[in-house]
Amino acid sequence: MTATGAATGAGPAPEAGTAAELRARWLSGRRPRTETTLDLYCFAHAGGSAGEFVRWGGALPGVRLWAVKLPGRVPRQDEQPYRRISDLISDLVGQVDFGRRDFAFFGHSLGALIAFETTRALRRAGLRLPRALLLSSMQPPPVTTRRDVHLLPDDELLAEIERRWGALPLVVHEAPDLKRLALRYLRADAELADSHQYVAEEPLDIPITTFAGDQEDPGQLDWSAHTRSAFTEHVLPGGHFYFRDPRTQAELLRLIGDALAPRT
Repeated sequence: MTATGAATGAGPAPEAGTAAELRARWLSGRRPRTETTLDLYCFAHAGGSAGEFVRWGGALPGVRLWAVKLPGRVPRQDEQPYRRISDLISDLVGQVDFGRRDFAFFGHSLGALIAFETTRALRRAGLRLPRALLLSSMQPPPVTTRRDVHLLPDDELLAEIERRWGALPLVVHEAPDLKRLALRYLRADAELADSHQYVAEEPLDIPITTFAGDQEDPGQLDWSAHTRSAFTEHVLPGGHFYFRDPRTQAELLRLIGDALAPRT
C-alpha cells in the first residue's frame, strides 16, 4: 500500500524495498539485554521523536521497544512530511508488519491519536491487533478543535501548540535556530492533526489504558467509549510532559508493565 497523497503533493512519495528495509526505515530500537516476547511500538508527540521512549526498554522486562519514525521528523527530517493523517495511517499499515508477534501501542498526545487510528485501520484490514492500547495525554475523538492551526503566524502557532499540548522548553523560545527548527516540525504536525477526520466505528475489543498529568483535565481524556474491553485511567503528578520527571517516569513504567503483563 502506498501513500495516496504522493500524486497530489499531500505526502511522501511511495516507498519501495523489502519488508525488512521498510521496517528499518519506519522503526528504530535498541537490542534488549534479555529475551523479549512482546513488541511495544511508541508514537511520539507533535514535534517529537519516539526515540525518547525507546530508552524505557530496560525498565520493562520481556518487552522490546520500537520508535516509530515519521518522515519530516528526526531522524527522517530530510524527507517530506505527511500532510494528511489518513495517508500516514495507510502507509503504516501497508508497510510495517506490526503483528509479527504479540505487540502493543503506546502514544503520547498526537502520537496517541496516530496509535488509535492505526489500530482501527489494522482491524479494518483484518490484521492482528495490539494486545493493549496505551494512550497518553490526548483527548479522544471526536473533538472539536480549530482546523487552521498550521496556517498561523509563528508566534501564534507556538502559543496554540502550547495551549493544546503543553509548554515548550524555554530554550526553544530563546534560541533562534532551535525555534526555527521546532517551528518546522510543529507546523508539519499541526497540519497532520488538522487533517484528522474522525469516522465513527464499533468500539475496539482490546483494553485501553490512559495516562495523564494531574495538571491536565481528566474529564477531557476519557477513552472508555472506544473499547468494549477493560478501560483503565491513571493520573500522575505533573503537566502534559509528566513522564519527564524521573520519579513519575518510574511510576509510569510500572503501570505500563502492569498493563502489558500476560493475560491469565
